[in-house]
Amino acid sequence: MKRLYLAALTVCTAGAFQAQSLSEDFDSYTPGDYMGVVSDDWTTWSGAVGGAEDVQVTDNNSASGNNSIYFSSTSANGGPQDVVVPFGGTYTSGTFVLEANFMVEENRGAYFNFQALPTIGQIWSMNVYMIQNGDIIMDDGANVIAQGAYPNGEWFNLRIVADLSLNKWELFVDDVSLGFGPNSVNQIASIDLFPVNNSYGGNGSSGFYIDDFSYEYTPFVLPELNGAVIGITGINGLATQVVTPSIRVKNLGETDISSFDLSLSYQGEEITMSVPDLVLQSYAFYDVELNDDIMLAAGESVISATISNVNGEEQDDIEEDDTLELTINPLVPAPGKVVVGEEGTGTWCQWCPRGAVFMDYMEETYGEFWEGIAVHNGDPMVYQAYDLGLQGIISGYPSSVVDRGSDIDPSAMEPDFLERIITPPAAVITPGAAYNEETGMLDVSLSMVFAEATDMDDYRFAVVLTEDGVTGTGTGYNQVNAYAGGGNGPMGGYESLPNPVPAAQMVYDHVARIIAPSFGGAQFQFVESVSAGETVVVNAQLEIGDGWDTNNMHVIGLLIDSSTNRIDNAGSATYDEALENGFILGENDIEELSSFNLYPNPSNGSSQISLGETKGRDVIVRVYSTDGRLVASRNYGRIGDNQIIPVEAGSWSSGIYVVEVQVGNDMTHQRLVIE
Repeated sequence: MKRLYLAALTVCTAGAFQAQSLSEDFDSYTPGDYMGVVSDDWTTWSGAVGGAEDVQVTDNNSASGNNSIYFSSTSANGGPQDVVVPFGGTYTSGTFVLEANFMVEENRGAYFNFQALPTIGQIWSMNVYMIQNGDIIMDDGANVIAQGAYPNGEWFNLRIVADLSLNKWELFVDDVSLGFGPNSVNQIASIDLFPVNNSYGGNGSSGFYIDDFSYEYTPFVLPELNGAVIGITGINGLATQVVTPSIRVKNLGETDISSFDLSLSYQGEEITMSVPDLVLQSYAFYDVELNDDIMLAAGESVISATISNVNGEEQDDIEEDDTLELTINPLVPAPGKVVVGEEGTGTWCQWCPRGAVFMDYMEETYGEFWEGIAVHNGDPMVYQAYDLGLQGIISGYPSSVVDRGSDIDPSAMEPDFLERIITPPAAVITPGAAYNEETGMLDVSLSMVFAEATDMDDYRFAVVLTEDGVTGTGTGYNQVNAYAGGGNGPMGGYESLPNPVPAAQMVYDHVARIIAPSFGGAQFQFVESVSAGETVVVNAQLEIGDGWDTNNMHVIGLLIDSSTNRIDNAGSATYDEALENGFILGENDIEELSSFNLYPNPSNGSSQISLGETKGRDVIVRVYSTDGRLVASRNYGRIGDNQIIPVEAGSWSSGIYVVEVQVGNDMTHQRLVIE
């Protein structure tokens, strides 16, 4: 498959720009000065200068002269400092170099990003994380481009060189390259300096000095005839996965390109093809999907693509950009590992198309090793129990968690996935099922083979049904779309759709239909421990809702670590595959508990839980804060039906809490607001 694009540039040609530069050592200012006040080149995210969001000059530490600037935050979410330096334009070709001396305080971290558009907060084109353990990572929000070490607690030089024409971004620390690669955005307009340290194992504390800050932009001058290989995509994946690479070729010359030959080399094999009959204008690019597949191999190896015979000429004007080499190192997944991504979304949420795009990307890229679950909020696809549970661990919409780790943007799911996919699971899970047409209930079994001797109190389990291809006709199925018109950049085609996208044009995938018994899962009540290699089978009974299309459904089993509340592993099957696997009767049986009554709600500190039928089973009540902290817990033992249980919250802070009621092995929960 071949696709022709005219490069979507903010400006028509690089020639429209002049060289731009800035150099600042801060020594001409007085300690205590706010940079946004004393310099027209510096501002803040909101535009408000001279306050908490701005940065002050200090003489406490410096790499040269007397002064530097200092950023600090102990908030897990970073800030309030949030300083921006615009670069004088939006650049999509030419060479951009950023350089500065950094000193990251011991046991603290640092962070900055590049913004792609003059209006900040729309598209992040690059992130640089300096972690307290000495790791430094540069990513584009989806892929790690460079990583290595920096000297925590010491001054060092950081330099980023971005060849925007070739889409080659490279990171240097003290003049040593830590790696390079393409950027999925490849556009730059400003830098955002923001003290935060909550990714890649950050400890939540950020503190760093910056001195000798500079940037320089040099426009690109077109030669007569020049084709360049600027990208190799479709090669993300895990060892043993079969992929079809795509090569991006760009016209970086004045003459239209009408034809070229292309070759790809990997693991001693070469794929070649000719590409004729083009009209590829200056700065336009062309994506060529190769006519053969490759199998990704474990270990580090080089994959290279070369363009030749451009317009029938033996050699174009710039030989250096005819070949692109990338080093790839596909990870080897842990046997039986399936990683789960849960995304908070809603049709009312204007940025949530981003979640749908990246959920699809993860499924298309990682297939059987990934299971995405879209947990809807405030729209016709909401499943209340799941929605409430996820609200307890995310901060907004769209948000996502991978194996219930840190709250992240959906665009950042891949790095967390790559960390989790190599983590050996406690058990490998196989879902099975049988459907009772008379009752409309689906009996599900999860067969779990444990890798080593395990205390079953350490784990809980749950079952999820998801559905792809969900459509609707009401206005609640209209998707609000901030990407309409392209002003906020490309987003998987949503930039070409209206705002809102009419229901008739929307198809929703990965929709969470039901989770049983609850978000937190059920305990293993009849098995105390298992030996290595032993199989435990648990059961659940789920109701198939009216209008659900079982042809598009997945049955997902979750094994949840009780100590961390993280998903240890998952097992997934399509509905038909689960039926083919068959239902196996086990000792643990769960079903969804009917919702309890919680009143008054909102409460001023005193509420009551009204239970229905308990069938003489044990009753446990737990209350969690929205950050997942257990606030209160009590086991009431076996109590009769229709009981009233008090919830005394007079000493709790105002806010939102999740009340979880477990009756026997069945659980459900509701949100409680304390005023």
